[in-house]
Amino acid sequence: QINSVLIKYGEVGTRLPSPFLCPVREGNYCYHKATSISASGFSVYQHSECLSHCLFFSCIFYLPDKNKANGLYFRDGKCRIDYILVYRKSNPQTEKREVFERNIRAEGLQMEKEVRDDIIFVKLHAPWEVLGKYAELMNVRMPFRRKIYYLHRRYKFMNRFRGWLPRKPMKLDKETLPDLEENDCYTAPFSQQRIHHFIIHNKDTFFNNATRSRIVHHILQRVKYEEGKNKIGLNRLLSNGSYEAAFPLHEGSYRSKNSIKTHGAENHRHLLYECWASWGVWYKYQPLDLVRRYFGEKIGLYFAWLGWYTGMLFPAAFIGLFVFLYGVTTLNHCQVSKEVCQATDIIMCPICDKYCPFMRLSDSCVYAKVTHLFDNGATVFFAVFMAVWATVFLEFWKRRRAVIAYDWDLIDWEEEEEEIRPQFEAKYSKKERMNPISGKPEPYQAFADKCSRLIVSASGIFFMICVVIAAVFGIVIYRVVTVSTFAAFKWALIRNNSQVATTGTAVCINFCIIMLLNLYEKVALFLTNLEQPRTESEWENSFTLKMFLFQFVNLNSSTFYIAFFLGRFTGHPGAYLRLINRWRLEECHPSGCLIDLCMQMGIIMVLKQTWNNFMELGYPLIQNWWTRRKLRQEYGTQRKTSFPQWEKDYNLQPMNAYGLFDEYLEMSMTLTLFFSLGFTTIFVAAFPLAPLLALLNNIIEIRLDAYKFVTQWRRPLASRAKDIGIWYGILEGIGILSVITNAFVIAVTSDFIPRLVYAYKYGPCAGQGEAGQKCMVGYVNASLSVFLVSLLNKILYLSFRYRDYRDPPHSPVPYGYTLQFWHVLAARLAFIIVFEHLVFCIKHLISYLIPDLPKDLRDRMRREKYLIQEMMYEAELERLQKERKERKKNGKSYHNEWP
Repeated sequence: QINSVLIKYGEVGTRLPSPFLCPVREGNYCYHKATSISASGFSVYQHSECLSHCLFFSCIFYLPDKNKANGLYFRDGKCRIDYILVYRKSNPQTEKREVFERNIRAEGLQMEKEVRDDIIFVKLHAPWEVLGKYAELMNVRMPFRRKIYYLHRRYKFMNRFRGWLPRKPMKLDKETLPDLEENDCYTAPFSQQRIHHFIIHNKDTFFNNATRSRIVHHILQRVKYEEGKNKIGLNRLLSNGSYEAAFPLHEGSYRSKNSIKTHGAENHRHLLYECWASWGVWYKYQPLDLVRRYFGEKIGLYFAWLGWYTGMLFPAAFIGLFVFLYGVTTLNHCQVSKEVCQATDIIMCPICDKYCPFMRLSDSCVYAKVTHLFDNGATVFFAVFMAVWATVFLEFWKRRRAVIAYDWDLIDWEEEEEEIRPQFEAKYSKKERMNPISGKPEPYQAFADKCSRLIVSASGIFFMICVVIAAVFGIVIYRVVTVSTFAAFKWALIRNNSQVATTGTAVCINFCIIMLLNLYEKVALFLTNLEQPRTESEWENSFTLKMFLFQFVNLNSSTFYIAFFLGRFTGHPGAYLRLINRWRLEECHPSGCLIDLCMQMGIIMVLKQTWNNFMELGYPLIQNWWTRRKLRQEYGTQRKTSFPQWEKDYNLQPMNAYGLFDEYLEMSMTLTLFFSLGFTTIFVAAFPLAPLLALLNNIIEIRLDAYKFVTQWRRPLASRAKDIGIWYGILEGIGILSVITNAFVIAVTSDFIPRLVYAYKYGPCAGQGEAGQKCMVGYVNASLSVFLVSLLNKILYLSFRYRDYRDPPHSPVPYGYTLQFWHVLAARLAFIIVFEHLVFCIKHLISYLIPDLPKDLRDRMRREKYLIQEMMYEAELERLQKERKERKKNGKSYHNEWP
């Protein structure tokens, strides 16, 4: 029996109950051979008392820390791996690597190598002295005093009100989240001279892993690999192939056999997987502070923006659903749809020249009812609401970003002077000029060369936009040609719904063209590299702008055609406008063009979001599965669990597909979300359910992206950023464009204005100032014009109807525009002007009334500055007094010491 056994697991002490089988004494050590505890992994220390027989004794066993055994440390188990470099033996750039690695050691970094076949892993560790030196040079802010929270009286009511809200199910369990000390402390730039001011419990954990890897990366970017003033930096070695990969390590496995609720998280990666990347927590808030600690501020800001956008979509989705349900509840009371369904005696002109039959207006009953679901009295209110919502969303994001920047110490952070891109340096290394900031010579691009490259790039952008417009023109031809084909189809279902079948197939073909034209990403990459931007931020901004222009035209060109051009320039019976003097231009359905726009938006949004989510998750999963399969074939199943962490991370997918830096993929990843925001605001008047679809997509997108970051991708380098960059300007542009497009959708695409003009001017309630359903009696007949058709060249004539405001054939000006047409046109133009000016005034008023910084945040910032000054003064005074006492105690005195 064992009286007590103490097993030290890492830094956690656990006392196990007795009895256990008796260990066998051998010399001065006890070796446990019990079957109740696995003996593997134990290294036994010398015991205090151990008998040769099974009596009461005390014995200490030591189980090494899992993190020190699975490839997170050097072989000595003490030096943590901060960065990994990977290259192959067969790579010919041996001399450059040797010089680079020699200079790395000269900077104070420790190095260790591991060899697996042809691949060599270089493990780097930064000791305390190096971390302290470069943390001071990089102005890394570290905690030095606990925060003192001060709450003003006027905020107590708001806190009580927030406490009543049902937020508990969405909150994360505080017991499972770690206590991130830096979030509850005042921070200041690290200084070795004032190191006693900072809260340092353990030098090994004072700088977290993300900060350590960022410091090491900063060093690697400034180490020479060859003699010469420009032969410097890890990025250049990656670009010329000297190293195959460079990345920081994940903090162990993201899976565990034990439950996180009973045994706790094994590491931050495991905690992020359980509390953030798991589908079971889709309804909970994101642990943004932990995301920031693990991945850095830039990725943390992305997920903060995504979470904020998702939260702001809830009211928009609710109002949009309300507008749709309002259309459902008022469907049976809609006078227009009633008249369409009861118009069995109104014969409509065929929609094509051949095979298309004459049809009764009552055949469009279903489409008229569907149109009312999206085009009803609440549509205008919803369009105004969404325009205001976009402004409120951006203004409150400014405030939210300010709070995050304050909590994450980004308020006073400024980007360092950026390094020159290796490609720019290689191209213009012969021409140099003095940098006015650094005072050092650097490569210089001549103005004429820069202008010529920009002109070529702009020409390429214009050409690719013309390609998109040509594709849209091809779809228009397809719609014109196939409507006759579907009208002559042998299946009655398709023959009777030829126009809907044409629209549906055209939208699917348009989606395929959109996916095929995703080669724009490669075109944008080529044109951006052709411009030769000087720095990485210039490269990113140029690439972002091109991708936005390409994708915006690619996604919205066909939608703009349906919304504003379909059925507008077709002519009238007997004088149709024809394409190449052959094909009649496509007309709108008798119930209007809005149903086509709804189908376009619904199909594109659903298909594109589904495809993007599948590719974002499917591609890394397939690639990682293939890598694991090759490893199993090479090593068998025995080594599956014995791979060290650096090999596991190397077998994961990098964050991007083109070997570029990490920030670029984040930009490409957010592109889809910004266009979902564009669909949510630009054409929301035609499709009120767009915010709901965007909300569902974002809920999935958050967990998909989190899953990829935690499980499928290598750990990105933690980088800092104050905001979402150029995307904020793009969002503001989308907000302005949404006001204009929604005004035109309501005035031109929908029948809101014609119905309003009829109710006030031509209906039964004309001149009475009313516009209810009783005032719409006779609207359908008033919105249709008459055309006479002779039967087999005989004297007998039949009258048919078509959608337009034209005079009858026996009028002085046959088929000329009626007075009602001009009233409707004037009302449409007036509505556009009034709507735009009203909404823009509301947007500017909201922007003016909502300050960028919350009042409590300004008070906290001012109070923090005051407390920091007081604390620094008190700490310095305490240090001087302590030194003075020590000098007096040692019998030393100085005439120039403080009184």
